[in-house]
Amino acid sequence: MLATVHSAALQGIEAEIVLVEVNTGEAGAPDLILVGLPDAAVKESEDRVFSALSNSGFHMPRTRTTINLAPGDIRKEGPLYDLPIALGILRATGQLTADHLGGYLIAGELSLSGATRPVRGALATALLAKRLGKRGLLLPPGSAEEAALVEGIAVYCVRSLDEAYRFFTGEVTLTPLPGGVAAHRVAPAAGGDDAGDFSEIKGQHALRRAVEVAVAGAHNLLMIGPPGAGKSMIAQRIPTIMPRPSLDEFLEVLNIHSAAGRTLSDGLPFLSRPYRSPHHTISDVGLIGGGAIPGPGEISLAHHGVLFLDELPEFKRSALEVMRQPLEDGHVTISRSAGKITLPCSFMLVTAMNPCACGYLGDPRHECRCSPAQIQRYRARISGPLLDRIDLHVEAPSLSIEELRQTRPGESSAVVRVRVEAARLRQRARFAGTRTTVNARMTHAQIRAHCTPDASLGRLLQQAMEQLHLSARAYDRILKVARTIADLAGADAIAAPHLLEAIQYRSLDRNLFY
Repeated sequence: MLATVHSAALQGIEAEIVLVEVNTGEAGAPDLILVGLPDAAVKESEDRVFSALSNSGFHMPRTRTTINLAPGDIRKEGPLYDLPIALGILRATGQLTADHLGGYLIAGELSLSGATRPVRGALATALLAKRLGKRGLLLPPGSAEEAALVEGIAVYCVRSLDEAYRFFTGEVTLTPLPGGVAAHRVAPAAGGDDAGDFSEIKGQHALRRAVEVAVAGAHNLLMIGPPGAGKSMIAQRIPTIMPRPSLDEFLEVLNIHSAAGRTLSDGLPFLSRPYRSPHHTISDVGLIGGGAIPGPGEISLAHHGVLFLDELPEFKRSALEVMRQPLEDGHVTISRSAGKITLPCSFMLVTAMNPCACGYLGDPRHECRCSPAQIQRYRARISGPLLDRIDLHVEAPSLSIEELRQTRPGESSAVVRVRVEAARLRQRARFAGTRTTVNARMTHAQIRAHCTPDASLGRLLQQAMEQLHLSARAYDRILKVARTIADLAGADAIAAPHLLEAIQYRSLDRNLFY
């Protein structure tokens, strides 16, 4: 007897329909044949499914059985086919007589006892079920709560194979989980509970201001300073001053993290922006994404959030260089033999580095032991084209003993976030009707429309470009940052103070940096 159950396969962060076809009663010795490009985890489902069936009170097929995962040209990975395979076997052997299996999309891993376990890609699976017009979606606990964020599709939480069986026979009535955000808890403070607060940062007033400007316009930031200056501490607190993401933005973030195996039940803060800080030993694939079956890397996991690269010169040159195009485009395309996928990666890049190899160049309390050649080699690890894509280069001087002993707290993250949100509102109003939402993403036409300086400011900028030996690309960067500074000030037009402040944030541009 032939039975068909509908499931899904992840392709990047999108889900595609997979038909689990089970045919029993074939001639030959009792055996199970699994076809359809399964990986090792799918092939191992035979042992899990047979044990789950036995421990749930069902009998295994007594004839040759073929299981086909169609279409056969898509590689199937992971244990999410355990539950649909088990239900298909029950239907094919006559133990389950329900005729409406095809109206549902089903996914879930089975334990040996028959209990279900969460799987990756629940959100993408829910979007697929909604797009296909399915009656509902059956998922394990953890995955079901994530999928319920998608409105317009009934999501049922099944805790075991036996419960799924009884649901289809009508012995058990399951209530769909409440859909949408209203069914979930109130969002926590931006950045999560463990992100800290800006009030904990001692001194570094100029750096705090630069960070505020960078966040207000979603500009990329480079902090240069000796060890102990607070660069990492500040970077960790940047999400706390970022505006909370919209529901659509958060669903994009959750979809990416779900495809990578992280869900709300794993501690992903609800309605918060991601913060990623990979170690400098990360590979190109780990940073950009890829693998035998292409998946998201760190730049995609930081989508709509912050990617912090500490000790920037210590990263592999090849890993840094492959970021150049995604930084400009906001997405990355990965081609592998298993397929080609495009992943979103619109993030704010925050980087930190020492001024030299020993870390104490320019520090009044420590002597630098590096020769000029060593300093040049250290800084040359960062290419000019990558440096050009970082809008603000800011020095982080070492803290004095007096600053370290200071007990008076600075401005809190909540206070700074109010100013940032006001600046972001001005930007959204300015770019209404376009794909641009922040100043850092302005096109050349938008720069000409909203950032063109008048004659006096033009002469000031030209003089700064010539005297500071700034690169040509820095011209647009300065205007974008000046526009953000004007937004923070509530000004409709860029004025001289806004332009001068933006110029000082390019003092470490390429021609001076080397």
